Amino acid sequence: MPEREGWTVEDHLRDKPEASVALFRAVEALVLACGPVEYSVSKTTITFKGSRRGFAGARPDRNGVVGYLDLMRPLTGDPRIRSSSLFSRNLYANHFRLRSPDELDDAFADWVREAYAVGEGAHLSR
Repeated sequence: MPEREGWTVEDHLRDKPEASVALFRAVEALVLACGPVEYSVSKTTITFKGSRRGFAGARPDRNGVVGYLDLMRPLTGDPRIRSSSLFSRNLYANHFRLRSPDELDDAFADWVREAYAVGEGAHLSR
């Protein structure tokens, strides 16, 4: 089978459980509520980009949604966070797993807003 060029959001949603797609769409809505966003879609994830850089990524899988939020701090002590690692002088990749819409609470929405600020360049003024 020849390798295909270009991935789309729909490619990531195809053949995924309805609940996982709905959960991805809910994450996407939180991101889009922050302001203008561009999509950068690859085989491995759907990245959300602000005016300065990508700040979050997500994709549905058979158990929910996996993704990451780039923040100026690590997130610890929350079961949704699978790992946090420093990847530049002052940015951490915080990898998450969501299994239920109940996990999209105020804390998660705050993390998304923080990540959006990074996408807009907040990390550059530090």
